[in-house]
Amino acid sequence: MTFTLRLQLSLMMFLEYFIKGAWFVTLGTYLIKSLNASGMEVANIFSTQSLGAVFAPFFVGFVADRYFNAERVLSVLHLLGAALLYGMSQAPDASHFYPYVFVYFMAYMSSVSLSNGIAFRHIADAKKYFPGVRVWGTIGWICSGLVISYLFRWDSPEAISRGTLHNTFILGAVCSVLLALFSLFLPKTPPQIRVKDEKFDFGKAIGLDALGLLKQKSFLIFFVTAIVICIPISFYYQNANPFLVNVGMPNPTAKMALGQFSEAICLLLIPFFFRRLGYKKMILLGIAAWALRYLFFAFGDGQEKAFLLILGIVLHGICYDFMFVVGQIYTDRIAGEKYKASAQGLITIAMYGVGMLIGFWVAGGVSDYLKVAYADQFWEYLWFIPAGISFFCLLLFAVFFKEEKTVQTAGDIK
Repeated sequence: MTFTLRLQLSLMMFLEYFIKGAWFVTLGTYLIKSLNASGMEVANIFSTQSLGAVFAPFFVGFVADRYFNAERVLSVLHLLGAALLYGMSQAPDASHFYPYVFVYFMAYMSSVSLSNGIAFRHIADAKKYFPGVRVWGTIGWICSGLVISYLFRWDSPEAISRGTLHNTFILGAVCSVLLALFSLFLPKTPPQIRVKDEKFDFGKAIGLDALGLLKQKSFLIFFVTAIVICIPISFYYQNANPFLVNVGMPNPTAKMALGQFSEAICLLLIPFFFRRLGYKKMILLGIAAWALRYLFFAFGDGQEKAFLLILGIVLHGICYDFMFVVGQIYTDRIAGEKYKASAQGLITIAMYGVGMLIGFWVAGGVSDYLKVAYADQFWEYLWFIPAGISFFCLLLFAVFFKEEKTVQTAGDIK
């Protein structure tokens, strides 16, 4: 891979994830503090990410892969995203905010698929070079947190009380415009599918071709566990930043970026642990890390026990990589060559679509209930609930999942 190509793709990834990190991490705090949103209003807004994850395969499969160059579609999506982010910054309440973020995630989740597709199309040896390109997305997310906390200080208590978090959306909008312009200089990536030769397959886009994998008990257990574990995961995305702000953690957005730093390190360590632990033990560690993280949050505070909160954040690498990344590798292994794409589509929609959609709604309902019933112990009880769900997943997976030495593929199942 040439230096120019590496630079182009790395900068694309950096901006792609800087944009989301610029506003999404502090979204919960903004909705609660600036728009006075209820728990269910916050849940409905966060759930638009799940709806976008379901929509993206249809848009990319039906439009981007068939009619237009991917880099041009990416440019248009980020121009649209910039306008929508500005609209979010001006919304006076949650009801006016919702339409902007709903359309935004339809566009953004599609742009994530496109950016990955562009990279894979132009990298000859993806196994060797893609991780080195993709890691710049993680760096971009980390940098966004550092910029918000240390450069602009928008997440300080005084700034939050003045409503300055609305600037995070403007920062995201500016970077979206930059990526839209930069996309026009990316390597040309024409459609791979000729419209007259191949029709769009709705079932394949959402992974229905791979439903036969569910006849395998172990994959069925993994599939159910992946959906259920996304319920407690949603508590983190929706409540972590407001929690850190509430307990007085200094520079909370930058502190949360430590999670992405640990994610990058754990990603590099996956091959090392694979050789020693295998799929089942690694996924069990990932699930256990989610339970432990929530206990750290329940018992930690912003003062003497602040180290528990930092540990809970740093666990993100094990939480995410050992559950999601290892789970995707496991799915890829058992799907067989013919069903790989469909199987990944199925598990992505199951986790990011079904699981997190349910999770955001559960987190919103629980939040509204606890604020009324247990106001004095709100945060402690809020974190106990996802910890309990995570422990349930841990037991479910430990007892029923069997890691087979030789794995059937979808093509072997009748």
